[in-house]
Amino acid sequence: MKLSDFKYVLPKNLIAKHPANPRDKCNLMVLNRDNKTIEKRKFSDIHEYFSRGDTLVINDTRVFPARLFGKKEKTHAKIEVFLLRELNPTDKIWDVIVDPARKVRIGNKIYFNDELTCEIIDNTTSRGRTVRFNYEGDIFEVVEKIGTVPLPPYIKRDVVPKDKKNYQTIFANYNGSVAAPTAGLHFTPSLVKKIQKKGVKVVPVTLHIGLGTFRPVEVEDLTKHKMDSEFYDVNNSTSETINKSITNKNKVFVCGTSTVRALESSVTAGGFSTPSRGWTDKFIFPLYDFKIADRLITNFHAPESTLLMLVAAFGDYDFVMKAYKKAMKENYRFLSYGDAMLVI
Repeated sequence: MKLSDFKYVLPKNLIAKHPANPRDKCNLMVLNRDNKTIEKRKFSDIHEYFSRGDTLVINDTRVFPARLFGKKEKTHAKIEVFLLRELNPTDKIWDVIVDPARKVRIGNKIYFNDELTCEIIDNTTSRGRTVRFNYEGDIFEVVEKIGTVPLPPYIKRDVVPKDKKNYQTIFANYNGSVAAPTAGLHFTPSLVKKIQKKGVKVVPVTLHIGLGTFRPVEVEDLTKHKMDSEFYDVNNSTSETINKSITNKNKVFVCGTSTVRALESSVTAGGFSTPSRGWTDKFIFPLYDFKIADRLITNFHAPESTLLMLVAAFGDYDFVMKAYKKAMKENYRFLSYGDAMLVI
């Protein structure tokens, strides 16, 4: 398939600026692949689609406040440093993006407060830099105090205090993402309990989502697109639970495209989950043979995004694009803070 196959016009008024309150009262579009029906529900109804013995797999990554604002030494020019990923915890070396980039060169120091400074030690891309932080303790601790929530660039408003909680799933456990695994944002503790009471196991994987999730695909031939590498971890207990559902002919519900990519990066030739951890640049687009996921919980994604491509591969391209047209016609809310979709 081609990049242009995933082009559509998304009206700006359909891009959600705030989440539903409570979270699980957002709309849920249910796509049935067998009979090609589309049903409108509330996300709080999703427990009805689970059965005893099924497994729900979620992403337990935690979004950290990755946007730091500091001043350049001597000139005191204001510089934004967007943390991407930690390269060396011992030496506190990170990949970052700086803005404005033209003012930031190798050897420059940036001061954030009395405790935290960093030095530019390398250039990576036009706006990318490698920096070394000067700080005695855990970088994540100080970043938690002074950083700003990294809302997606398409949410055109200032960050508010509520975003610190809203842009975080209830499953968040391990620091590492600069973007939320948004399908998980709709779950509430009470909804998870309802699902578990049906005899469903809820298990985690970790995939730390990078800024590449917002990076546009720039090639028409999708086979030539290269995904950014992201760290993932599928543990032994999660694999065992998933494989039990597969063996017993139960369903594996996967929450989010990031979770799908972690699982599909950690699968045996026989179609079972296997424990593994490392870096994945797996790119999923039609036609793709999914090994683990039977059901997919996801959001409504941006035009020409790799996220939309994965959903189209899972739900059938024509069916998914038909559903997107219907969603726009019926004023579903799109992107990170928007409504949800369940593909069964």
